[in-house]
Amino acid sequence: MADAFLDLLSASRDAAADLGSAPSELRKQGIRAIADAIESASDEIVAANADDVRRGRDSGMAAGLLDRLHLDAERVQALADAARALAELPDPVGEVLRERTLDNGLLLTQVRVPFGVIGAIYEARPNVTVDIACICIGTGNAIVTRGGSAAESTNRVLVRVMQSALVGVGLPEKSVQTIDEFGREGAGRLMTARGYVDLLVPRGSAALIERVVTESTVPVIETGAGIVHVYVDGSADLEMARDIVVNSKVHRPSVCNALETVLVDRAIADEAVPLLVQALRDASVTVHSEGGGIADTVELADTGWATEHLALDAAIRIVDGVDAAIEHVNAYGTHHTDSIVATDAAAVSRFLQRVDSAVVMHNASTRFTDGGEFGFGAEVGISTQKSHARGPMGLPELTSTKWIVRGEGQTRS
Repeated sequence: MADAFLDLLSASRDAAADLGSAPSELRKQGIRAIADAIESASDEIVAANADDVRRGRDSGMAAGLLDRLHLDAERVQALADAARALAELPDPVGEVLRERTLDNGLLLTQVRVPFGVIGAIYEARPNVTVDIACICIGTGNAIVTRGGSAAESTNRVLVRVMQSALVGVGLPEKSVQTIDEFGREGAGRLMTARGYVDLLVPRGSAALIERVVTESTVPVIETGAGIVHVYVDGSADLEMARDIVVNSKVHRPSVCNALETVLVDRAIADEAVPLLVQALRDASVTVHSEGGGIADTVELADTGWATEHLALDAAIRIVDGVDAAIEHVNAYGTHHTDSIVATDAAAVSRFLQRVDSAVVMHNASTRFTDGGEFGFGAEVGISTQKSHARGPMGLPELTSTKWIVRGEGQTRS
């Protein structure tokens, strides 16, 4: 009996075999062709996206998700620009990581290779469709996306445009595919498609990521929700702290590297807390505190310090120095990004060493945790796990390795 879903995955597997052996320059040419095609189709992409946004708004989608869903001409251009930047980066495929000659004369070489077929499950983020497709093309992997019903119109256009661009340079059309037509059932089948899919990357809400991690039989790179902190130490420059806190929260509040909680050293709380609360309020942020006990704040939500607002809301708490800040971050954070504002070298060193997050920062906005900002061109997501990849994932993080052994007839005695 025919199975359209498995037929699609089989086509991806075949495409991965061809793509993985394609020359580096041809794969880069494919990424550049995608960038050109996205630019040319900008009006069509924006029109399709407007339909998705309209449906999202009518269904009561939260403002943060609507912002992630939205693509205008400027954001489409940014996708094309990121693709071109990605194409200029070194190709990790074939990179030699280790090499040695054994006493018996065997030459061992460990090299980077593609995974094969990558699956991606995400919600209301059409930019991910382009970013992850380009990274996969750059690393010789085929990509199967499940972008969700919220962005279905946009993703349909994006996948068609990218497929056409790849065919135009001689790369397999099925290198980029979507299973959106199969709905939630398709997402479930993708999670258990061992033998067809080599690696799965979820991006989205904590509930989505938990479902994928729990139900998947395909290996998963876990990307995490962003309970992100800025700790303002007693040694901090308060003007710097104010600017970092406001930028971390306000620059784009709907994304995973946006600030959710400000921690303030009790030693400077009398001066720092009113300054920071007022600065956030001036930027239209609703500030929360435990029981609403800090002036000009409201009561913390039922989910407490583990709340990912993804909106113009932030929490603030007074702590007894750097050790208490570290304890709070490690207890309530999601191992994503956390920053300390301080001039005391000992406090900085302790925070950077002991905070268990993928990215820890000193005197910098948390908004810099991003593949583009890190110079990766684009990113698959921010990995919050500890195996294989951690932090923003670019080209090298979507490769595996193999050992190549060259001999001259040696046999083992």
